[in-house]
Amino acid sequence: QVQLVESGGGLVQAGGSLRLSCAASGSIFSINVMGWYRQAPGKQRELVASITRGGSTNYADSVKGRFTISRDNAKNTVYLQMNSLKPEDTAVYYCNTYPFKFYWGQGTQVTVSS
Repeated sequence: QVQLVESGGGLVQAGGSLRLSCAASGSIFSINVMGWYRQAPGKQRELVASITRGGSTNYADSVKGRFTISRDNAKNTVYLQMNSLKPEDTAVYYCNTYPFKFYWGQGTQVTVSS
């Protein structure tokens, strides 16, 4: 079972940027789709970005044009560059396959102040 460890979250003002990282304990080379998810208080977990093994990406409408997902298969790491952050981006961010099949990591908290 691959373990996932997210990092890079923090407190940032609206309009700021953060870069999240997700380190996998095993190889992600053979995993077709990796995704970043988020869960805000009182809301269901949602997929915000995904990337295929070949590098094709897809984004939720709410983050399109502001977030960029990437993956480094050699480092078994997935990244999420978040720009122009908004208060509504406040959530705990997680990575996993899409659809998810691994145990969820602890996530990384992103808090955007207005």
